[in-house]
Amino acid sequence: MLNLKATITAGILIVFLMNPVISEAQSQEWEPADNPLVTRWAADIDPNGPLPEYPRPQMERSEWKNLNGMWDYAIIPALESEPKSWDGKILVPFSAESALSGVKKRVGPDNKLWYKKEFSIPSSWSGQRLMLHFGAVDWRTEVWVNGVKVGNHEGGYTGFSIDISRAIIRDENQEIIVAVWDPTDDGFQPRGKQVRNPQSIWYTPTTGIWQTVWMEPVPDMAIKDLRMTPEINEEYLSLKVKGTEDVRGYTVKAEAYANGNKAGEVEGGLNESLKLPVSDMKLWSPEEPFLYDLKVSLYHNGTKIDQVESYFGMREVRIGKAEDGFVRLFLNDEPIFHYGLLDQGFWPGGIYTAPTDEALKYDIEVTKDLGFNMIRKHVKVEPARWYYWADKIGVLVWQDMPNEDRHIGVGEKDINRVAQSSRNFKKEYKEMIDQFYNHPSIITWVPFNEGWGQFQTKEIAALTKELDSSRIINSVSGWQDRGVSDMHDIHSYPGPDMPETEEDRAAILGEFGGEALVVEGHLWINDFSKAPSHYETSQSKEELFQTYEDLLTRLIELRQKGLAGAVYTQTTDVESEVNGIMTYDREVIKFDREFLKELHERVINKYKIP
Repeated sequence: MLNLKATITAGILIVFLMNPVISEAQSQEWEPADNPLVTRWAADIDPNGPLPEYPRPQMERSEWKNLNGMWDYAIIPALESEPKSWDGKILVPFSAESALSGVKKRVGPDNKLWYKKEFSIPSSWSGQRLMLHFGAVDWRTEVWVNGVKVGNHEGGYTGFSIDISRAIIRDENQEIIVAVWDPTDDGFQPRGKQVRNPQSIWYTPTTGIWQTVWMEPVPDMAIKDLRMTPEINEEYLSLKVKGTEDVRGYTVKAEAYANGNKAGEVEGGLNESLKLPVSDMKLWSPEEPFLYDLKVSLYHNGTKIDQVESYFGMREVRIGKAEDGFVRLFLNDEPIFHYGLLDQGFWPGGIYTAPTDEALKYDIEVTKDLGFNMIRKHVKVEPARWYYWADKIGVLVWQDMPNEDRHIGVGEKDINRVAQSSRNFKKEYKEMIDQFYNHPSIITWVPFNEGWGQFQTKEIAALTKELDSSRIINSVSGWQDRGVSDMHDIHSYPGPDMPETEEDRAAILGEFGGEALVVEGHLWINDFSKAPSHYETSQSKEELFQTYEDLLTRLIELRQKGLAGAVYTQTTDVESEVNGIMTYDREVIKFDREFLKELHERVINKYKIP
């Protein structure tokens, strides 16, 4: 077992020596727990402000305050109203079950996880409303400020904001208390691969705060949200600016910039559909992921009262028949074969939370560098900065909805969910689509995976199209197709295989491969005989290379028969699974880079779709 405390303590010492602002007492406050594996980025964590980057890149304000860092915590029975004492310190935003939190304790459905932190408000924020933001908290959250209950939220993957102005005490330190209950796999809420008894393809749970907590001042009337839809044929961005209050008397101005030069501007009213022209339009694609900067200003009677910075990409996606007669996936009116990785988004130290922004970016960079052009984000929703990096680096993203409830087998009907289960799914599914709508990298929504929680399939497909008609819909990845949406998606291990081609849907191989290779010294479970792989295991790198090349040779043959896209399992090893392109600690890429890039060039580019 690696000594995680020693490794990270050394990193903290380096940070301390380089940054005298961090006191010795502060640096000693954080003591991460021992863990089987650690990534190299764990040593870069500053316990006084982990993940310091602005957490909402598509609506950024200049004034804000990060509340990540050391909080008090307590785990007490769920029916108790509040802690009588605190158990110690937890490093937010790492979950209680993670080593990087310093706690590494299971919470479970019988308990609640409580947090407490004191914070101050800059004097320059006086007279403005104060918004408290949570990137994500799993699952049911209640929030108090200075003893006043200010809000609550249900949902483990979507962000929420609370106006805490009424609870603020002038000229004093403020206190925030958060209580979280999460039944994990003993409830009716979206939870993805989290289980209380991790094994095989099921992993360690996350309870509580797992994304950045932050606050910002806003005027009484402020910009609340942006809705951006590129219209490449007409060369404009459809833009709607939403406000927090009554819209009368307020106007907005939006300005687009390309490499610092103004590319277009538009003025209009709040909640109106505006057409922002884009001169000399540059399209976004994996080959050239061009992003425009966007400045949006809010005016009242000619006076600017609010401003946010953002960005957008001009691209269009659809399905359609290519010249070879098969239904293909189109990007910017050109057919493109999608080939990517199944990406679970788990980390050995932080579980759901990457240790740093550089770590968060790394998986995407490696995926792109190895010649893949797509990532299927598997039954997990990432922080907004992950999608920012996907936008900026240039990968296509198929976004899964985290699943829950029971599975159906092949040939079975959709399940009948109880009202609470149906409500939880639809509420968070709508929130996910709404919150990540503006990212050009996301091109497909995937509500169901392998019959897991699959219900009202036709209705959910219709709901998805109603919420977002600008993207491709893959209503069911694997197992139980219902003949709806834009894709017919099957899974085949090791495969590859494909469904029969159709006149109005793309044929997709949503998962295949899963070839495993054990890399000693980089295992979550060191005695691997106690955790056999769920997939086929190669005995050597040479065997793995040959097996993978054989798989892709057959994949190219299927592509020529009409296959429109494929997803290989998977980006990294995860806990007891060892079928990743990389080890779980991201230290070893199991394949030769040039070998993969040449193979993927054959799959994606050299055999171009007519």
